[in-house]
Amino acid sequence: MPTPPRGSRGAELASRSFEPEALTTARQLRGLRKNELARKVDLTPAAVSQYELGQSRPSATVVAQLAMALGVPATFFATGHPHPTVPSAAHFRSLRATTQLQRDQAVAFGKIVWRLVTTVEHYVELPPAALPRLALPAEPSRADIAAVARDARDAMGVPSGPIPHVTRLLEAHGAVVLELPAMSKRVDAFSHWYGSRPLVFRNPAKNDKARSRFDAAHEAGHLVMHLDAEPGSRIVENQAHDFAAEFLMPSAEILAELPHRLDWEALYGLKRRWGTSLKALVYRAHALGAFRDTTYKRAMMMLSQHGDPEPCDLGPREAPLLLEKAVRLCEETGVSFDDLVSRSGLPFELANEVYATATMTRPRLALDPSEESEKSVTPEVLTLFPS
Repeated sequence: MPTPPRGSRGAELASRSFEPEALTTARQLRGLRKNELARKVDLTPAAVSQYELGQSRPSATVVAQLAMALGVPATFFATGHPHPTVPSAAHFRSLRATTQLQRDQAVAFGKIVWRLVTTVEHYVELPPAALPRLALPAEPSRADIAAVARDARDAMGVPSGPIPHVTRLLEAHGAVVLELPAMSKRVDAFSHWYGSRPLVFRNPAKNDKARSRFDAAHEAGHLVMHLDAEPGSRIVENQAHDFAAEFLMPSAEILAELPHRLDWEALYGLKRRWGTSLKALVYRAHALGAFRDTTYKRAMMMLSQHGDPEPCDLGPREAPLLLEKAVRLCEETGVSFDDLVSRSGLPFELANEVYATATMTRPRLALDPSEESEKSVTPEVLTLFPS
């Protein structure tokens, strides 16, 4: 991949081979409406619309102004960079709580991620996208959803028992898992097929292993079942929840392990074994008939009164690895991250933000084991709720 030109040469190149979709992506990424961008570059909203529709082409001077206003290199707007086909609308967990502008911004960030991933794929062969796509009946029941979840486990080669690492399972089947950037903090979680590559975004505020596993399984349900479904409906979200419950806790296996009374010690043990939250286990026990309505309501009320984080912490959320490992492989073969950024046509700050959302690597503190700690740390007491 040749390194694109910079400066005035880049603006001239972008003017001659202007890609309308790139302007839309950059504008949405910055959370701007067309009239807001028009004011920034002293254009009319109609002119911006014509550029985005491909009805006219901006001059090199206007390209330079657009690039400066949107914080991207001029070559970002040149043809030659891949743009993903978007087969369906993205599935947002909190559709009603987010504006269209915020959803557009999140989807645009996904397109930026896809551009960097596609650049990386010129040098590293990523796992092929092998998530199954399974059809649902016209009006699926919970039993139908459970059957699809079991079929998905089989198709993905998941043995019986708990899934050790849900995020790693999705990555092994070609999904790119990332955290949502700060610009999208009002968005909960969402997933989307970008071309043939699925992307899953999680909210970094949920630094909880059990919740991150359920979120990943929930988004897997959308990717597996809902390619053609209209996003945002409560029915579709409930289907993804039911998929995640069966995917993580198959009824044929967990039913015999569930208590039939409110036994918190037993639920703590199941939380550690299956890697799911106490709320998910209580809901599962009720859905499978192990808990009566009164037991379920009492358990949920106690968990609600306790608040977050709930008892029996499993540690920080599951960390993605795919993109981080791919970039490291590029560097080992002589292609630096700077090279990847330059060849993608992205600004370094934005590419670096993408990379940061794909890794949770943190610096390690090295301690001298011969030094005695001032205080001993006692393990968490797991009897917050008496049976």
